[in-house]
Amino acid sequence: MRIALCTDAWHPQVNGVVRTLATTVEHVTARGHEVMLVTPNQFFTFGLPGYSEIRLAMLPRFGTRRMLTQFVPDIVHIATEGPIGWSARGWCKANEVPFTSAFHTRFPDYAAVRTGLSPDRFWPIMRRFHEPSHAVLVSTPTLAAELAGRGLRQATAWTRGIDASLFHPGHAPLEALADLPRPILLNVGRVAVEKNLAAFLDADVPGTKVVVGNGPDLARLRARYPDVRFLGALSGTKLAQAYCSADVFVFPSRTDTFGLVMIEAMACGVPVAGYPVPGPIDIVGAGGFGPDDQLSKPVGALDKDLARAIRAALTCERAAAAACGASYSWERATDQFLDALGSAARTRKLRPAA
Repeated sequence: MRIALCTDAWHPQVNGVVRTLATTVEHVTARGHEVMLVTPNQFFTFGLPGYSEIRLAMLPRFGTRRMLTQFVPDIVHIATEGPIGWSARGWCKANEVPFTSAFHTRFPDYAAVRTGLSPDRFWPIMRRFHEPSHAVLVSTPTLAAELAGRGLRQATAWTRGIDASLFHPGHAPLEALADLPRPILLNVGRVAVEKNLAAFLDADVPGTKVVVGNGPDLARLRARYPDVRFLGALSGTKLAQAYCSADVFVFPSRTDTFGLVMIEAMACGVPVAGYPVPGPIDIVGAGGFGPDDQLSKPVGALDKDLARAIRAALTCERAAAAACGASYSWERATDQFLDALGSAARTRKLRPAA
């Protein structure tokens, strides 16, 4: 297939969306498909207000349409609901080219956190964007059910994977964490208000709290929590070492659609503590035994009281967490991605010639 992948999130951004897309492109091209990227790097950009690290394309409509016209894709996958995403959507509708989309980010919830408005104010925008999509790719059944309740019934499973050669329990501890008082409680991700980090950092639990990542709230949280170790962004082996150094991975977000960092941490043998909300429920399970209560041993703990979840997660076996995390495969995720896009592409071929 000739696949055009249009996204407002791309390098040098460091987040789960970019990592998912970049890994998927690697696997898709390795299988012989041709991928053309439309990303902010191909346009003049401006910093997202309040979050300058995220650069959005400025007036990308004509450039996006020109690139798509020249490439002549069999299928377009639109990863984000930003300026590039809307431009690609418009081109697809105007040219009767089928497209798939993805619901990576709970934009209504993020917008609500930043504006104080109800998420319901923003859902009509999401419905309008995704309604013409042949398939809305989602990472969990919980999210699929939520979208169906919002009028988007074409949700299709697209899970996530881990790099098993990197994320495993065999790493030596990260030197910066080797001698800290135990237990070590770790969070990895963007340091931003929507990640609800204060709930973790305020939790009354013993040990050392460690945060890996950058973001607009980093300076403020460093000043407010001087006893917390803020390491900035890590990647590759150093990130895997940080996971392996921890006793519990704490995921306080209530708004993520999945949480790639959770399965990476688990693959390194680290149980997860979080809230009983979509994302953690779909990975850890309400009772800690997986989403379908199918595991023989708990791999983490979810509780409305985050401190209680952390204490419970400390009792979980690292081997059980590692086995669960290792079960997530990018090969399977890529199969799902290509199946969804192939199905959409075939609808174009089946249309009668004009």
